[in-house]
Amino acid sequence: MYIPRHFEVTDPDEIFAFVEENAFGQLVSQVEGSLFASHLPFLVTQDRSALICHLAKQNPQHLELDGREALVMLQGAHDYISPSWYSSPGVPTWNYQAVHIYGRCRVFHDADRLRNVVESLAKLFEAALDPPWRPEYGAAMLSAIVGVEITITDLQCKYKLSQNRPVQDRVQVVEKLKDLGSHTLAEAMARHDS
Repeated sequence: MYIPRHFEVTDPDEIFAFVEENAFGQLVSQVEGSLFASHLPFLVTQDRSALICHLAKQNPQHLELDGREALVMLQGAHDYISPSWYSSPGVPTWNYQAVHIYGRCRVFHDADRLRNVVESLAKLFEAALDPPWRPEYGAAMLSAIVGVEITITDLQCKYKLSQNRPVQDRVQVVEKLKDLGSHTLAEAMARHDS
């Protein structure tokens, strides 16, 4: 991904906090010589060395993943930024946060490990619900999926949040985003204002 210096994020704690908060993304690899993407939730391993996900066995992507490199793309809040919001001259643009993770894939079929992945995902996303759903998976359900572990080889993070604009422009962009209801992006801009 193209990352100008003022938009680059290199702090691993910041990057992994973003990854965990924005865990739904795209797994991109090749299938029969063409690019192919699956939209999936991802788990970060405790040591932050890998991402874990699962695919339906019917999904042809898993057939060519083992031992191959893949790209995971995760995105946070984003929105259009009008140059009319600036005090100084500017051009139309888009503010966003994104992480690209490259890694080497290992496909697994072990039922206990698959159960752990599915239960971990359910625990993560059910935590906000009252009462949370308790997963129960039979062997037939687990046999319909395959697990994928993606050992991270490169981590790229870009927060394009108007850091290249004067302070007054950034303040005005935050206010306009709030007015339009784009609160998550406005909060990200305010939190990362430099």
